[in-house]
Amino acid sequence: MGHLITIATCSLNQWALDFIGNKARILESIRLAKEAGCSLRIGPELEVCGYGCLDHFLESDTCLHAWESFSEILADPICEGMLIDVGMPVKHRNVLYNCRVISYNKRILLIRPKLSLANDGNYYEMRYFSPWKGERIVEDFYLPRSIARIAGQEKCRIGDALISTKDSCMGTETCEELFTPRAPGIGAGLDGCEIFSNSSGSHHELRKLHTRIELIREATLKSGGIYLYSNQQGCDGDRLYYDGCAMIIINGDIVAQGSQFSLADVEVVTATVDLEDVRSYRFSKSRAMQATTQPSYERIEANMSLSSEAENFDPLIRPSPVLEARYHTPEEEIALGPACWLWDYLRRSRQAGFFIPLSGGIDSCATSVIVHSMCRLVYHDVTVKQDPQVLKDLLQIAGEPANSDWRPSSPQDITSRMFHSAYMGMAKNSSPDTRKRAKDLAKDIGSYHLDFDIDTVVNAIVTLFTTVTKFTPAYKMYGGSIASNLALQNIQARTRMVLAYLFAQLLPTVRGRNSKNPGASPGGLLVLGSANVDESLRGYLTKYDASSADINPIGGISKNDLKRFILYAATAYDLPILQTFIDAPPTAELEPITEAYSQSDEADMGMSYAELSIYGNLRKRDHLGPWGMWTKLLHVWGDRLSPKQIYDKVRWFFWCYSINRHKMTTLTPSYHAEQYSPDDNRFDMRPFLYPSFDWAWRKIERSIEGMGEKGTRVPEGAEEKKSV
Repeated sequence: MGHLITIATCSLNQWALDFIGNKARILESIRLAKEAGCSLRIGPELEVCGYGCLDHFLESDTCLHAWESFSEILADPICEGMLIDVGMPVKHRNVLYNCRVISYNKRILLIRPKLSLANDGNYYEMRYFSPWKGERIVEDFYLPRSIARIAGQEKCRIGDALISTKDSCMGTETCEELFTPRAPGIGAGLDGCEIFSNSSGSHHELRKLHTRIELIREATLKSGGIYLYSNQQGCDGDRLYYDGCAMIIINGDIVAQGSQFSLADVEVVTATVDLEDVRSYRFSKSRAMQATTQPSYERIEANMSLSSEAENFDPLIRPSPVLEARYHTPEEEIALGPACWLWDYLRRSRQAGFFIPLSGGIDSCATSVIVHSMCRLVYHDVTVKQDPQVLKDLLQIAGEPANSDWRPSSPQDITSRMFHSAYMGMAKNSSPDTRKRAKDLAKDIGSYHLDFDIDTVVNAIVTLFTTVTKFTPAYKMYGGSIASNLALQNIQARTRMVLAYLFAQLLPTVRGRNSKNPGASPGGLLVLGSANVDESLRGYLTKYDASSADINPIGGISKNDLKRFILYAATAYDLPILQTFIDAPPTAELEPITEAYSQSDEADMGMSYAELSIYGNLRKRDHLGPWGMWTKLLHVWGDRLSPKQIYDKVRWFFWCYSINRHKMTTLTPSYHAEQYSPDDNRFDMRPFLYPSFDWAWRKIERSIEGMGEKGTRVPEGAEEKKSV
């Protein structure tokens, strides 16, 4: 007979600084775990205050309120009889640490600070926290008086220690520690730790989940053990979407896996596992040889057993079966991640819905389809899952009374209440095709759609300028200068931004939102931007144009990924209209259309979207400057381009990138999805005023000159390879 234990991990949709809501979600997860018969529950990183508090971690209030909230959790009867692992900031000897607080029956057993802090990409933990002093270092921690009264103890231990129950031993890792080359779980496992918890605040990034799951599996594949992974899920107040996927793994096998994307506030994942499976898995001489020399960890004794007594053995309870890891395709990730992020942002900002300038192009189309995906998720959770919180939020957004018996009849029914679109055309610059595509898409997804021209406003602005300066700007095709041509395009683009905010502010009033709620304001709409990551990187957008909005769900997604998403959605959502967006050439439609000329995005940019993705990855992910990028591309493109041609392409990209970098300082907050995002907020920290890269250019030119004829020779068959 084995030693079966039922344990729980969870994904919680926490919100930074929402101490009341966070506490309620923590207690609900404990209640659900207890109902499932679990003896251990772990939760996400910093779950008491929310992971994304940022500089609020520097405020004493955040620590104070965290302890106050934790005291109410500790005192709640629902926590009795269960080993509970909760995340919160803790200050020890005037130093702030990112900690796990492990308790049992109102008694705090251990405060375990994080050893390795996340401090790259979107993470700046060392701005707020300090890493703990080192492995296996443990000290006394004097508890706040409010906790001491509840726990009946004045102090507990703080540091890198293990929890010893009557039947097993538990240790903990926190997020980044899993990703380090020498994870703490290695030594703890060799010292006899059988159960590992990892509480995380890990955000979604396209194609990232596979790496995370493999690391978790690897943590127990070599040396055995039970691994519980918990993660935050949802938008907790900024650009990141934490993508859940709580899981339980034993000896490298997944036995429970939660959802990666969900509208639910609380998701508890449980499994029944056998401690004896860990012990038998570890019966190898090579492990034993290393274990005998492993320095010992201090063990904190918990007067409880995770498993039932032998005489209480239930033959009907059996270990959870092994599962295959579940992964979404990148197209599904785009459909689900930004949709869940939009829903959280909308309901927590308490706005009336969304407004988008729908141009008939693929970017605003993709943004609109993501909103449609959001409405599909809401419809499913209201009608199938019957989630009371989702219904409550939907009624509030739709302007219905809390006791309304209105229920949506379809996703389009939801879309018609909260999503507003407008085609803002120009008589000479906008084509009938884009106007029709916008109208047809709006009809198919159910948005409240407007169609009008903005010529009168644009002409009024140009007339004002001419009256003041006595200068009449003209398009290039009509003899105007490059500066005039660009200025006339920018006027249109910025006019659309101003009109977008006007309509977003007043459309709920026009439509009578909240008319059934006397005294309630009609509210306003959130304006959605739709500039993709490649255009932001290149600077192919007008500063303060329709890309300037409240939030942007596709700002971290490449053009190529968006195209694949649209093709997926055409079938998955039964929207055949989407194929027409794929077939149409990308165009800004800011210049007059003639029989001989139609504006093209890639022609304007001087590079393809595929090339932009390559430049972006080399610049950000591979950390390459102009020289490094050129040398790298010699190997990638050398079979179809000469070194001189590659140099010209690299130089053009860096020129466009550097003169447009200032636009990133005002970039609309965007959903983070891509490793090469140029987001200037905290992910991609760069100057926005660049000198020329003359040093690098001269170095490249000398290298090409030294190659002789090879420097300018185009490889044979280059045209055929280019077409392929």
